[in-house]
Amino acid sequence: MHILTIPYPDELLFFAGKTPAEMEDELRFLLAVKLFEMKRLSLGKAAEFCGLGKLRFMFELGRLKIPVINLDEDQIADELSDG
Repeated sequence: MHILTIPYPDELLFFAGKTPAEMEDELRFLLAVKLFEMKRLSLGKAAEFCGLGKLRFMFELGRLKIPVINLDEDQIADELSDG
């Protein structure tokens, strides 16, 4: 496993009102969300990446108004076709 270290100023914690652990959890979650949106991670892999169960991750996506079903136009057309 690789580890990414991102420095951030103490002020970020102050303004966000978070502990370092809370901030790091939030940043890991937001990265998982973005990778899911970009179709680089599946729903399950994104949930695993940020340490959440799939249902909790789906709930959090809904809270952020991010679609859980992440299909492109061709995939949608395939799903809706009579084939």
